[in-house]
Amino acid sequence: MKELAYLNKYFYKYRWKLVPGVIFVIISNYFGILPAKVIREAFDLVQENIYLYKLYHGFERQELIYKVFGSSLLFFGGVVLLLSLLRGIFLFMMRQTIILTSRHIEYDLKNEIYRHYQKLDFAFFRRNNTGDLMSRATEDVNQVRNYLGPAIMYAINTVVLSIMVIYAMYDVNARLATYALIPIPILSAVILFVNKIINKRSEKIQKQLARLASFVQENFAGIRVIKTYNREKYKMDSFEEESTIYRNTALSLVKVQAVFFPLILLLIGLSTIITIYVGGLEVAKGTITAGNIAEFIIYVNQLTFPAMSLAWVTSLVQRASASQKRINEFLNTESPIINGEIKKVLTGDLKVENISFTYPETGIQAIKDLSFHIPAGKTLAIIGKTGSGKSTLANLLLRMFDIDKGAIKYDDTAITKLDFQDLRQQTGFVPQEVFLFSDTISNNIAFGLDHFTQEQVEQAAKDAAVYENIMGFDQGFETSVGERGITLSGGQKQRVSIARALIKEPKILIFDDCLSAVDTKTEEQILTSLSRIMKGKTCVFIAHRVSTIKNADKIIVLDQGRIAEEGSHDELMNLKGQYFELHEKQLLEAI
Repeated sequence: MKELAYLNKYFYKYRWKLVPGVIFVIISNYFGILPAKVIREAFDLVQENIYLYKLYHGFERQELIYKVFGSSLLFFGGVVLLLSLLRGIFLFMMRQTIILTSRHIEYDLKNEIYRHYQKLDFAFFRRNNTGDLMSRATEDVNQVRNYLGPAIMYAINTVVLSIMVIYAMYDVNARLATYALIPIPILSAVILFVNKIINKRSEKIQKQLARLASFVQENFAGIRVIKTYNREKYKMDSFEEESTIYRNTALSLVKVQAVFFPLILLLIGLSTIITIYVGGLEVAKGTITAGNIAEFIIYVNQLTFPAMSLAWVTSLVQRASASQKRINEFLNTESPIINGEIKKVLTGDLKVENISFTYPETGIQAIKDLSFHIPAGKTLAIIGKTGSGKSTLANLLLRMFDIDKGAIKYDDTAITKLDFQDLRQQTGFVPQEVFLFSDTISNNIAFGLDHFTQEQVEQAAKDAAVYENIMGFDQGFETSVGERGITLSGGQKQRVSIARALIKEPKILIFDDCLSAVDTKTEEQILTSLSRIMKGKTCVFIAHRVSTIKNADKIIVLDQGRIAEEGSHDELMNLKGQYFELHEKQLLEAI
């Protein structure tokens, strides 16, 4: 219950929904034990009337006794039906309060998890796979809801019914009640022992389910690669292997439960036998009536439901505890990036002073003692080999990661002091790996804006040289791009991503090798549009083609996270270093 204690705040929030539910449980169970008393009276009445009927054999009064006997039984039957109906009404009201409350808490918990995911830093999502994140927000929450609703409802019902039944049993005959309840401590010991087994196996089930979800999600995302390399059978075999592990893990839990439930029924059956035997002795002594034995048998059988539900509730609680533990692991994870408080309109002056950065997961140092200055309204181009740290630098400028040492300053204010949401709102970023949402082209372009007009969307598309392509589709800007933009070509996706950055009209533009998938003619069109748009804006242009960046105010050549060369295009060409070699090589490739 330690892990599930996290949910107590929700119980407090919905206390006025839960309290009536508990009251309905008590009332429904009160009407549940009354029929036993009615049946006791009816049983005793039957015994007495049979005796009287025989006693008046041959007399006219015998017929009257028969009529009274029949009408009495009919009355008692009607009372039992009425009590059952009343119990049913309160059971319905119990479910309408407690089960509905569990759905409200489920809704709140899912929202809390999703909000927390949004607050976590970029490194968190690099460390954890998507399938596991999804599993914790869906399957694990569903297991917790089973605890919040059915488990709690039946647990309360079990406790209340057990107390009422045991009290009623002792009220009738303490000796008979004690003998009838002898198997209960044994039952408790069995439940305690099995609990530990259920908990361990439940946790394994949830972990394997997360692995299975991750496997499926990853394979659907990479289905094109799987088909290209003709690896369908291999992946099917791998999925079957993962499914087999999940099946065997789930069966191991089912096997425990398969022994658990019959054992409970055996112990309840033992209570019934003891009740009949000891009850017969008590009737012989005259301390109780035969009706009391019938009443006791009903009570013992009513304890069957609490015992059975206790086993089921135990399983639900243990699985919920395992799931909540996995949820808590993420909810207790805090982003190491602490947001700043300063919000201000930026001019775009950017200073990077002796920064270094090492990826904590791998220990690879991507940036080493890097420094440069971009005055407001100027363009800085960054070029270098694969793995030189270009994309890492782009992420650091947006504070997706925190640097190990040094300082990044916007308008002479350290990036750590700036509200990073405000900073990103004033920055247009086009990532190297383009991601489009399964939505219309229009909504993908306007993703960064809360309010927009169609004219803004169309102008951004024109600036990104993708307007003609979009208008060539049957539905134009209302065309759905499919999951991850699968219906668009690589170049079209990149240009839609550029349009998404341009529509914000940001103060700072960061392009991370965003023209790699377009041809030179389209690249020239985009650069011509950008040269107009970038006037008065600070721009960081990361590229691998010299033709893309040769007109920049300043060019930096990165090599293993350090600046190897810097200057204008002409200055770097005169140095005849790495930049010159890269330029000549690309020139030869173009011929």
